[in-house]
Amino acid sequence: MTDQLKVASGAPGPVEGGPAAEEGLFSGRYASVTAGFAVVMFLTGFAALAVMPILPAAARDLDGVSLYPLVAGCFVAASLLGGVLGGYWADRAGARRPLAAGVALSVVTLLVSATSGSVWQLAAGRFLDGLAGGMVAVAVNTAVAQAYPERLRARVLALMSTCWLVPSLVGPPLAGLVVTWWSWRAVFFGLAALTVLPAVAVVVLLRGRAWRAAPLPAEDRPPRPALTVALAVSVGAALGQYGVSGWDTRRLLCAVAGLALMAVFAARLLPPGTWRAGRGLPSTALLRGLSSGAFFTLEAFVPLFLISDENVPAVVTGLAFTGAAVGWAASSWVQAHTLAHWPRHRLVVTGASVMALAAVLAVVGTLPTTHPYIAASAMVVAALGMGLLAPSVTLLSLVHSPPGRQGYASSALQTTQNLGQIAVLGLGSALFNGFLAAGAEGVAYGAVFGMLVVPSVLTALLATRARGDQLSRGDQL
Repeated sequence: MTDQLKVASGAPGPVEGGPAAEEGLFSGRYASVTAGFAVVMFLTGFAALAVMPILPAAARDLDGVSLYPLVAGCFVAASLLGGVLGGYWADRAGARRPLAAGVALSVVTLLVSATSGSVWQLAAGRFLDGLAGGMVAVAVNTAVAQAYPERLRARVLALMSTCWLVPSLVGPPLAGLVVTWWSWRAVFFGLAALTVLPAVAVVVLLRGRAWRAAPLPAEDRPPRPALTVALAVSVGAALGQYGVSGWDTRRLLCAVAGLALMAVFAARLLPPGTWRAGRGLPSTALLRGLSSGAFFTLEAFVPLFLISDENVPAVVTGLAFTGAAVGWAASSWVQAHTLAHWPRHRLVVTGASVMALAAVLAVVGTLPTTHPYIAASAMVVAALGMGLLAPSVTLLSLVHSPPGRQGYASSALQTTQNLGQIAVLGLGSALFNGFLAAGAEGVAYGAVFGMLVVPSVLTALLATRARGDQLSRGDQL
């Protein structure tokens, strides 16, 4: 794969054992590229982690508490469209343009949200932010393939995870203080002011170092209707989020319509054979969906359990998020250095097994005879598993992507990640509300956490179908 990817300058790929093989992420021609990626990830992480704690206050102030699921879910729904758009664009023009557009759009979305006069404008701001976030995520993964030799890719992905560490430590508490002392609008305006200059600098840097994939033959290009399909899936996901904001007939109809749109169109965005775990890229995409859905559902329900059911102080929940961020970054570093010689599918098995253990810990933490802090620790354990698993799945997708189609592979992973979050979180919510309706509040949380063992175990069992040595490039699609 390394020999097939060239930077725009036309410099040849590194020769094993030669001087270029000794270059690191911050040396030689990779220094400015790595710095640009690090800034993008830092800004993305800081904005995302600072915004999430203030959304409930914003929805309440705009008299839209009942629509909070729509506000919160719009980001994920739009990420589906952003991921497909970013991959489609990157495969035609290289990763530079969608990455620059996503960074610029992310600043605009902060201003849209800051000036919200209604909850619908706030939802629109979150939708645009998801669009930008999806483009950035896919473009970064594609640019990693186009700008770095294979030996450096695991390390740069680990660096991307590390760039979220400081935002996870500073973003949520600082945003909470600003809301308490001032207003939620000040958070959005402050983030826009903080990120506009670095965003401009990144765009300028990208203009100077454009990584361009080789032009694709016409028969290999992803079809334009894929963008329409992605829009349909995004609308379906948004309708589903609106549908769970209440139990009246209108919302029920929206939920049914949303599920129908996703059922009809979602499969068209994925590599053929994804639902049956076909070997290679299809299985790799499915692994991302299952693992991401399990992790983010755990991350959503554990804080709810701690705060609403156990009256645990909010600082403990904050520390759980901090511990999860540190754990993810630490295990990501381990997979890139200490365990770099391991086959990637084995790291996926290990990470998924750790996540299954985390789900079991969460179940134990809900028992009357145990301390709820055990459930809080499950977030940290799950993040340790994801730190091993997520970079490995990304690297496997690059191995299985055909020449010049890294954008397509990254888009497939982004799509299944979002679909996994929507699907697993939706199943967890349905199970949770079902137990509540039956008057079984005591087992509702335990049932949700127990359910998360299933996608984690499936990820471990299916990992061998994504082994990097199973398929030639011509067999992928």
